[in-house]
Amino acid sequence: MVVDDEALVRTGFRHILDAAGDIQTVAAVSGAEALQTVRELSPDVVLLDIRMPDVDGLTVLKAIRRLPAPPVVAMLTTFDADEYVTTALRSGAAGFVLKDTDPERLGHLVKALASGETVLSSKVTRTVIDGFLHTAVDGPAAQAVQTLTSRERQVLVLLAEGLSNREIGGRLFLSSGTVKDHVSAILAKLGLENRIQAALLAERAGLLR
Repeated sequence: MVVDDEALVRTGFRHILDAAGDIQTVAAVSGAEALQTVRELSPDVVLLDIRMPDVDGLTVLKAIRRLPAPPVVAMLTTFDADEYVTTALRSGAAGFVLKDTDPERLGHLVKALASGETVLSSKVTRTVIDGFLHTAVDGPAAQAVQTLTSRERQVLVLLAEGLSNREIGGRLFLSSGTVKDHVSAILAKLGLENRIQAALLAERAGLLR
């Protein structure tokens, strides 16, 4: 499902995704229609414009995430250093998709989101990791990571550095399945929803140097 205040943009995204062949766009709506449409159609993935004049994209995100079985939500933006990056990720967004993304890549990103992966453009990743959230060590976050085992903390650090499960397994001589189990345990112990939130907490806890 595509949510954008501009009819031309959402129609364009719909045509691109439907042309992928193995993706069905169930709706392309404005922000005001988003929440009700999600309730009615139960999409797997929502691409949600972060800046809309009729309704705030972050407000829509939070409302969708409060639903009993919320879809994966990625934010659409034209800005690679949007000041709302932090709030959106902490509110449960599974990533950011720039509106100028190559059409051939868009379908791959949606399928990655549907399979549970997080999606950030390289520019947004640098924004997050290289100082957008660079603050003093957060005491509660530091205490939270102490509930993890030493191995889980190792996995958390590598996850926060942007490594995939396969790459983490290569570093720690673990199978991808074992790494996936560690990631699931980390998210459960820390009360987080996705890898991006885990990466942000790791940074606030002072694990990234």
